[in-house]
This record gives sequence, C-alpha cells and structure tokens, in this order.
Amino acid sequence: MKYRFLGKTGLQVSVLSLGSWVTFHTQVGNESAVDCMAAAYDAGVNFFDNAEVYAGGKSEEVMGYALKKLGWRRGSYLVSTKIYFGINEGINEQNTLNRKRLIEGINGSLKRLDMDYVDLLYCHRADRTTPIEETVWAMHNIIEWGKALYWGTSEWPAADIIAAIEIAEKHHLHKPVVEQPQYNIFWRDRMEKEYARLFADYGYGTTIFSPLGAGLLTGKYQNGIPADSRGALKGYEWLRGKFTDQVALKKVQELGNFARELGISLPHLAINWCIKNPNVSSAITGASRVEQVRENMKALDFYDRLTPDVMAHIDEIMSDTQKDLNN
Repeated sequence: MKYRFLGKTGLQVSVLSLGSWVTFHTQVGNESAVDCMAAAYDAGVNFFDNAEVYAGGKSEEVMGYALKKLGWRRGSYLVSTKIYFGINEGINEQNTLNRKRLIEGINGSLKRLDMDYVDLLYCHRADRTTPIEETVWAMHNIIEWGKALYWGTSEWPAADIIAAIEIAEKHHLHKPVVEQPQYNIFWRDRMEKEYARLFADYGYGTTIFSPLGAGLLTGKYQNGIPADSRGALKGYEWLRGKFTDQVALKKVQELGNFARELGISLPHLAINWCIKNPNVSSAITGASRVEQVRENMKALDFYDRLTPDVMAHIDEIMSDTQKDLNN
C-alpha cells in the first residue's frame, strides 16, 4: 500500500480506501461488511468512508457493527462521514449546513457508528441558504469538542471552499483541509481545472470517489445492465443513463482494448489513472464482495505501467468525448 499526506495536514491516508456508498446495507450485510473491511485493512487500507445519507443511516450502523467486531486499535484507522442531505424530512433536517443541522448530524452519526469521534467530517454539498461563516463556526466547534478531528467539503464549488478557508483564517478557526469530488477518466474537469488554485495556493487534499465511474469503467455494462449490479438497484435509476450512453460505452471498449495491450485489467487501468494525479490523496473504492476488495487492491501492482506515454494515449482516446460527457 502507498500512503499520502492529506493535503497540507500531517495525516497520512492510504492511496486506496474503502467506501460504503450503495453497498453497505443495500448490497452488503453486517457480516459481509466485516469481511470486506478486514480484506481492505489487511491490504493496508487505513481510511473508510461513509455518510449519514447512505442507506438512510443504515450504512453507518453496518460500519459501526463491523468496526466493533473487528476490534482494531482506534489509532490504526480513519473513518469519515458526511452531513447535509439528512435522513429525516422537515425544516432544518435536510439539505442545509446550518449550525443546528451540523451539530445534530454529527451526534446522530456518532451514535449510529458507535464511535466517540470521526477522523474526517465533510459538508456533503454546498448550502446556498446558510452563510458560509455559520457553517465554518459550527465545524470549528465540532472539532474543538473532539467529535471530529478534521473537516472538509464534498462537491463544493472552488469559490465557496476558498471563502470558507479565508473566513477560518480571519477568525483563527479550524479550516477545511480536504475535498471529496467525483474523479475518473470520464469526469475530470473539476479536479483538473476548477480546483487547480486550491491545490496550488492552499495545498487542499482530496479523497476522490467513483474512480471506476460507478462501475462503468469495469466494462460490465457493455452488454446491458446486469441484474446484480448497482445499475439495477431500486433508487439508483438515475445512474442508468450513464451505463447505457453509447458514446461512453464506445470509449470504455477502446480503453479496455488498450488495457489488454498493457497486460492489465480495465479497472486497474482506471484506478491507477486516478492516483497518478498527485493531487489525489486517496481514491475511494467500493465493493459488494470481498473478492472485489482484493481485486481492487491489486491495482497497485500495476501502478508503474501507467507511464507518461500511457497517460498521454489515454488522453488521446478521450480527447473527442470530454465535452459531450461533462456537459
């Protein structure tokens, strides 16, 4: 396993991590989660990602159960969760980052995880109604109370992140240090263009999600949507357009052919492509079976095969599709 510092912090995260989105509770029960997390940990993974909204809070409960059963030393791993969407309907209970929502949110997450604190706490989306200063103060207080050790953002516009950093610096508060954006061969503009100043001027870290494009870059959707895939799950119908996009599927085929020429699998090519970006602190992988965890971890065996020439050829394959796929 390779480890990288989380931006300018002193915290080191495994370059590959394990997330619970879609899988925990929905596809993976308590005992399977234990097996998947154990396989990742044995491979050197020290970062496990979650969010209050995943499976309506059940994902946190499953992870909490697994951690309790595994009994690892608390200092040997990192856990994150994210707050914004909420799991209850009602004013001040969803789609906001006001002080009430954030404090009640972290208390609920810690109860479901059965933990005293999380290592990373993300504001899961930007809030257009709450002043950023209110959000920054609440996150600062949560850290001061020891309920989280670091805080960050997920899918925030760069301008809002910079505003949060500058407010924190002005008032000598704990500032956000990490962003969790989508990043993969098909979806790269935000990381590579919009966030460029965040990396250059602020040393912001990233724990990117969907390195396999929600499964598109595994190649399993080339002949339709398999019955046991996330594309067939109830509640994830919004992903199906991506999995049936003919432009994207053609590019997946080209990338798969190129991967075979290199002697590696398409998923390994896609994962390594992400972590070749030095601004990626960790790439969050997902799995519904322990075999998938182990296979994803093997990607690092082929890290050096993605030479500058290989990366340039991938750019050539994708050059005429970026505008169509990102808009």
